[in-house]
Amino acid sequence: MNMTPTSPKGASKLEDAIEKWTVPIGNLFVSLFHRIALFGIGAATVWSAAVAFLGMVGKGSASIEDLLLLFIYLEIGAMVGIYFKTNHMPVRFLIYVAITAVTRLIIDLVNTKHEADLAILFMGITILILALANAVVRYASFKYPSRAGDNE
Repeated sequence: MNMTPTSPKGASKLEDAIEKWTVPIGNLFVSLFHRIALFGIGAATVWSAAVAFLGMVGKGSASIEDLLLLFIYLEIGAMVGIYFKTNHMPVRFLIYVAITAVTRLIIDLVNTKHEADLAILFMGITILILALANAVVRYASFKYPSRAGDNE
């Protein structure tokens, strides 16, 4: 008996054969995209950090905001490196970047206004919420660790 691809059994075999070839190719393209994007993000981070550093050198000093900006670049670079090594995005590093960015905003606001107001209180509450989110993420990753074989 010759089964045509239009029959249910033949279609299933054809689908299986197509999937056997296309899934690895799709996975390869996704992996290549991740690698290219990570190189781009890493290069842009190094470039931005170098420009910021040269700006500090050019003005002859570094403010606390400048130093915090360099820490943000450092955290982004660390995230890229960790993703290269583990293939997992470290969410905690994003939280650290957010906390550092809000801290920069608070310092900038205090330096320009020279007074405390409600905006600074809200930014402080934002940092508290981010710190609590970090604690929740750390607890969850300790209590429910991901399995080494998981491909998410």
